[in-house]
Amino acid sequence: MSATIIQSLLDKTKDFSIEETFTFLAAEYPGKVIFSTSFGQEDQVITDFIAKSNTDITVFTLDTGRLFQETYDVFHKTLKKYKKHIEVYFPEATAVENLLQTKGPNSFYDSVENRKECCFIRKVVPLRKALAGNAVWITGLRAEQSENRNDLQLFEYDGGFDIIKFNPLLRWTLQEVEDYLQKNNVPQNALHKKGFVSIGCAPCTRAIFPGEDIRAGRWYWESSHKECGLHGIKKE
Repeated sequence: MSATIIQSLLDKTKDFSIEETFTFLAAEYPGKVIFSTSFGQEDQVITDFIAKSNTDITVFTLDTGRLFQETYDVFHKTLKKYKKHIEVYFPEATAVENLLQTKGPNSFYDSVENRKECCFIRKVVPLRKALAGNAVWITGLRAEQSENRNDLQLFEYDGGFDIIKFNPLLRWTLQEVEDYLQKNNVPQNALHKKGFVSIGCAPCTRAIFPGEDIRAGRWYWESSHKECGLHGIKKE
């Protein structure tokens, strides 16, 4: 069934602009279209599109408790510019307390398993709460970001969260993202000018060096697939 729905959405929106697709989705799934922002460059582009489309799309963010101050700064600037409510989801306090009491504050450096446990508590569980009851999840994924994302479509079914994902910037290049942000005077994270391309939690993110992969700065001490579990697409 999900494959049929995905193909139908791909067919119906193939000639639509991003704004037109947002308007279509908001009408097709009233009150059940949601956008997750981490205030990175791609997400800021989408926030600008949503604000200009004036559609009923809920915007939310995950506050893991370990974000950069610069991320909070662009969060605040975004609120002031667009005057649009952004819902905030936190990890469960008890789960974080138990993690720190049993493994300490930096257990994620010790193993991939420990790091994924931290991501699960701080990101995946709150995300499940945010997505519950919704039909379409808009993301800032781009194929250029990692090899794991090269085979994605504009619309995907995510079996892990039982939701349709829309990836409007999938075929955009980083240069196109940066040009849009500059042209439209969109607030940006100050860390982008310091070599930070993909920005997550402060202890798990560093600037990248010239020639490095875009995701090299995330969980930089690992040789894993550089994913935290939010976008591990499971298809039927």
